[in-house]
Amino acid sequence: MEKANTNNDMVVPPDRLRLKDVMVRYGSFLALDNINLVIRPGEFLSLLGPSGSGKSTILNVINGAAQPDAGSVLIDGRDVTDVPARDRGLGMVFQNYALLPHMNVFDNIAFPLRVRKWPADRIRHAVADILRRMGLEGFAHRKPRELSGGQQQRVGIARCLVYSPSIILMDEPLGALDKNMREQMQDEIKTLHHATGATFLYVTHDQEEALNLSDRICLMNRGRIEQIGSPQEMYFRPVSEFAATFLGESNILSGCLAGKDLFQSDCGLSIHVEGRPDIAVGGAARLLLRPEHIMCVTPSADMPNRFVFIVENVNFVGGFIRVTVRGRGGGRLQFKARAHNDYANLQVDSEIHLGWLPSDTVLLPA
Repeated sequence: MEKANTNNDMVVPPDRLRLKDVMVRYGSFLALDNINLVIRPGEFLSLLGPSGSGKSTILNVINGAAQPDAGSVLIDGRDVTDVPARDRGLGMVFQNYALLPHMNVFDNIAFPLRVRKWPADRIRHAVADILRRMGLEGFAHRKPRELSGGQQQRVGIARCLVYSPSIILMDEPLGALDKNMREQMQDEIKTLHHATGATFLYVTHDQEEALNLSDRICLMNRGRIEQIGSPQEMYFRPVSEFAATFLGESNILSGCLAGKDLFQSDCGLSIHVEGRPDIAVGGAARLLLRPEHIMCVTPSADMPNRFVFIVENVNFVGGFIRVTVRGRGGGRLQFKARAHNDYANLQVDSEIHLGWLPSDTVLLPA
């Protein structure tokens, strides 16, 4: 009789990259505090967080520029903690491009191949191919000073991709570009990720960039992982007030859980919510409400959370308006609405009825 297949019979691919119990100290400052992080093959993971949160330190530990005081770094299951950076097989893209100014585009891209002692014909074919893929045909003989910022960044990415590393590290590579160029380069990076199948680890402090690019986001705070998950999980189900306020715009109300599914705010609103088991009835809590979940409703609307507010401020921002309102018992909220005729006549100090669903609220620990 043939043996049935079980989970134990399945071949599980190794993690592409793993940090185990990594700690880094700079004197008395704990830069990384017991970091455990797994990155899957082909994944695009962004390290997000404010300055000093540990993002770049993680990158430096992975690429060999910093030695951890404790813990280990594994690539494809192999411990590389003490392996020199040049032998880890990683690709690196820097914020400042790090192009060699005396070399033209071709030679900048060919540089890592020559270091690896590739034959001249193979180098020529590889560089020509990556120039075509990056839209840099015709730029091979230009010096970096003859390129725009976006073109220089393309060259930096091309130099990294040309030898097909399985893991590509990017340290705020779009930080020096203007908004339009950043958005264009984000699209190109996403396309490259899908085309190459490589594992991308991307450091940024730009929340929109992380939400747009990532399969998962690792949010850092003071040397620790605050939360890790998909962009949707991070945005709609943050686990802490820090995560809620760092990712996206947010209304945070203080209060307590007055019932299993009822939040009593300090400003007097009794709000129907979806409870969570780790916040006890009677305990202090915070409530997250995203501005885009707040709706203008009629006075007779039948919904569990409907309140009257006073319009305090109206700002036109492109295709939508941002409205700040205050409750009769105090407390302020912001909401967004499309800038069409329904909202064109909103007046400061006028009354407005707003509502939202219990499923659009998120309870957070106090």
